[in-house]
Amino acid sequence: MTRGVRLIRDVGLAPAEYAYAAVADVPVRAVWAAGACPLDADGATVCPGDIAGQTHQVMRNLADALAAAGAALTDLVKTTVYVASADRADLVTAWKVYREHMDGHDVPSTLLGVTVLGYPGQLVEVEAAAVLPLP
Repeated sequence: MTRGVRLIRDVGLAPAEYAYAAVADVPVRAVWAAGACPLDADGATVCPGDIAGQTHQVMRNLADALAAAGAALTDLVKTTVYVASADRADLVTAWKVYREHMDGHDVPSTLLGVTVLGYPGQLVEVEAAAVLPLP
């Protein structure tokens, strides 16, 4: 359950697997996460060539980074999912794993294919912003 986020879905636009907007009423504490990458604790890229495996690692890393800031995936207000592929099927694969981790918290999101990501063998990255109510 979100603590400070209200998702806007019914706006007369085409049905989508995500909310079209998110509202966070002030005052809130904002958290911006760097792009979560498919790296293990040693900094090595996991699951070479496996978009689903990398997306699982990305989402675990994102959840860990948010937890360190006192937030959770359910506090997210916006995400961007990058997939290093021009094949729409690869984007769908990453999106399905992403949604599994989001557990119904369908925040506004952008999914896009890109040419290359920063680490050798990296196929997926997710950047995010979250809000929390002030204590």
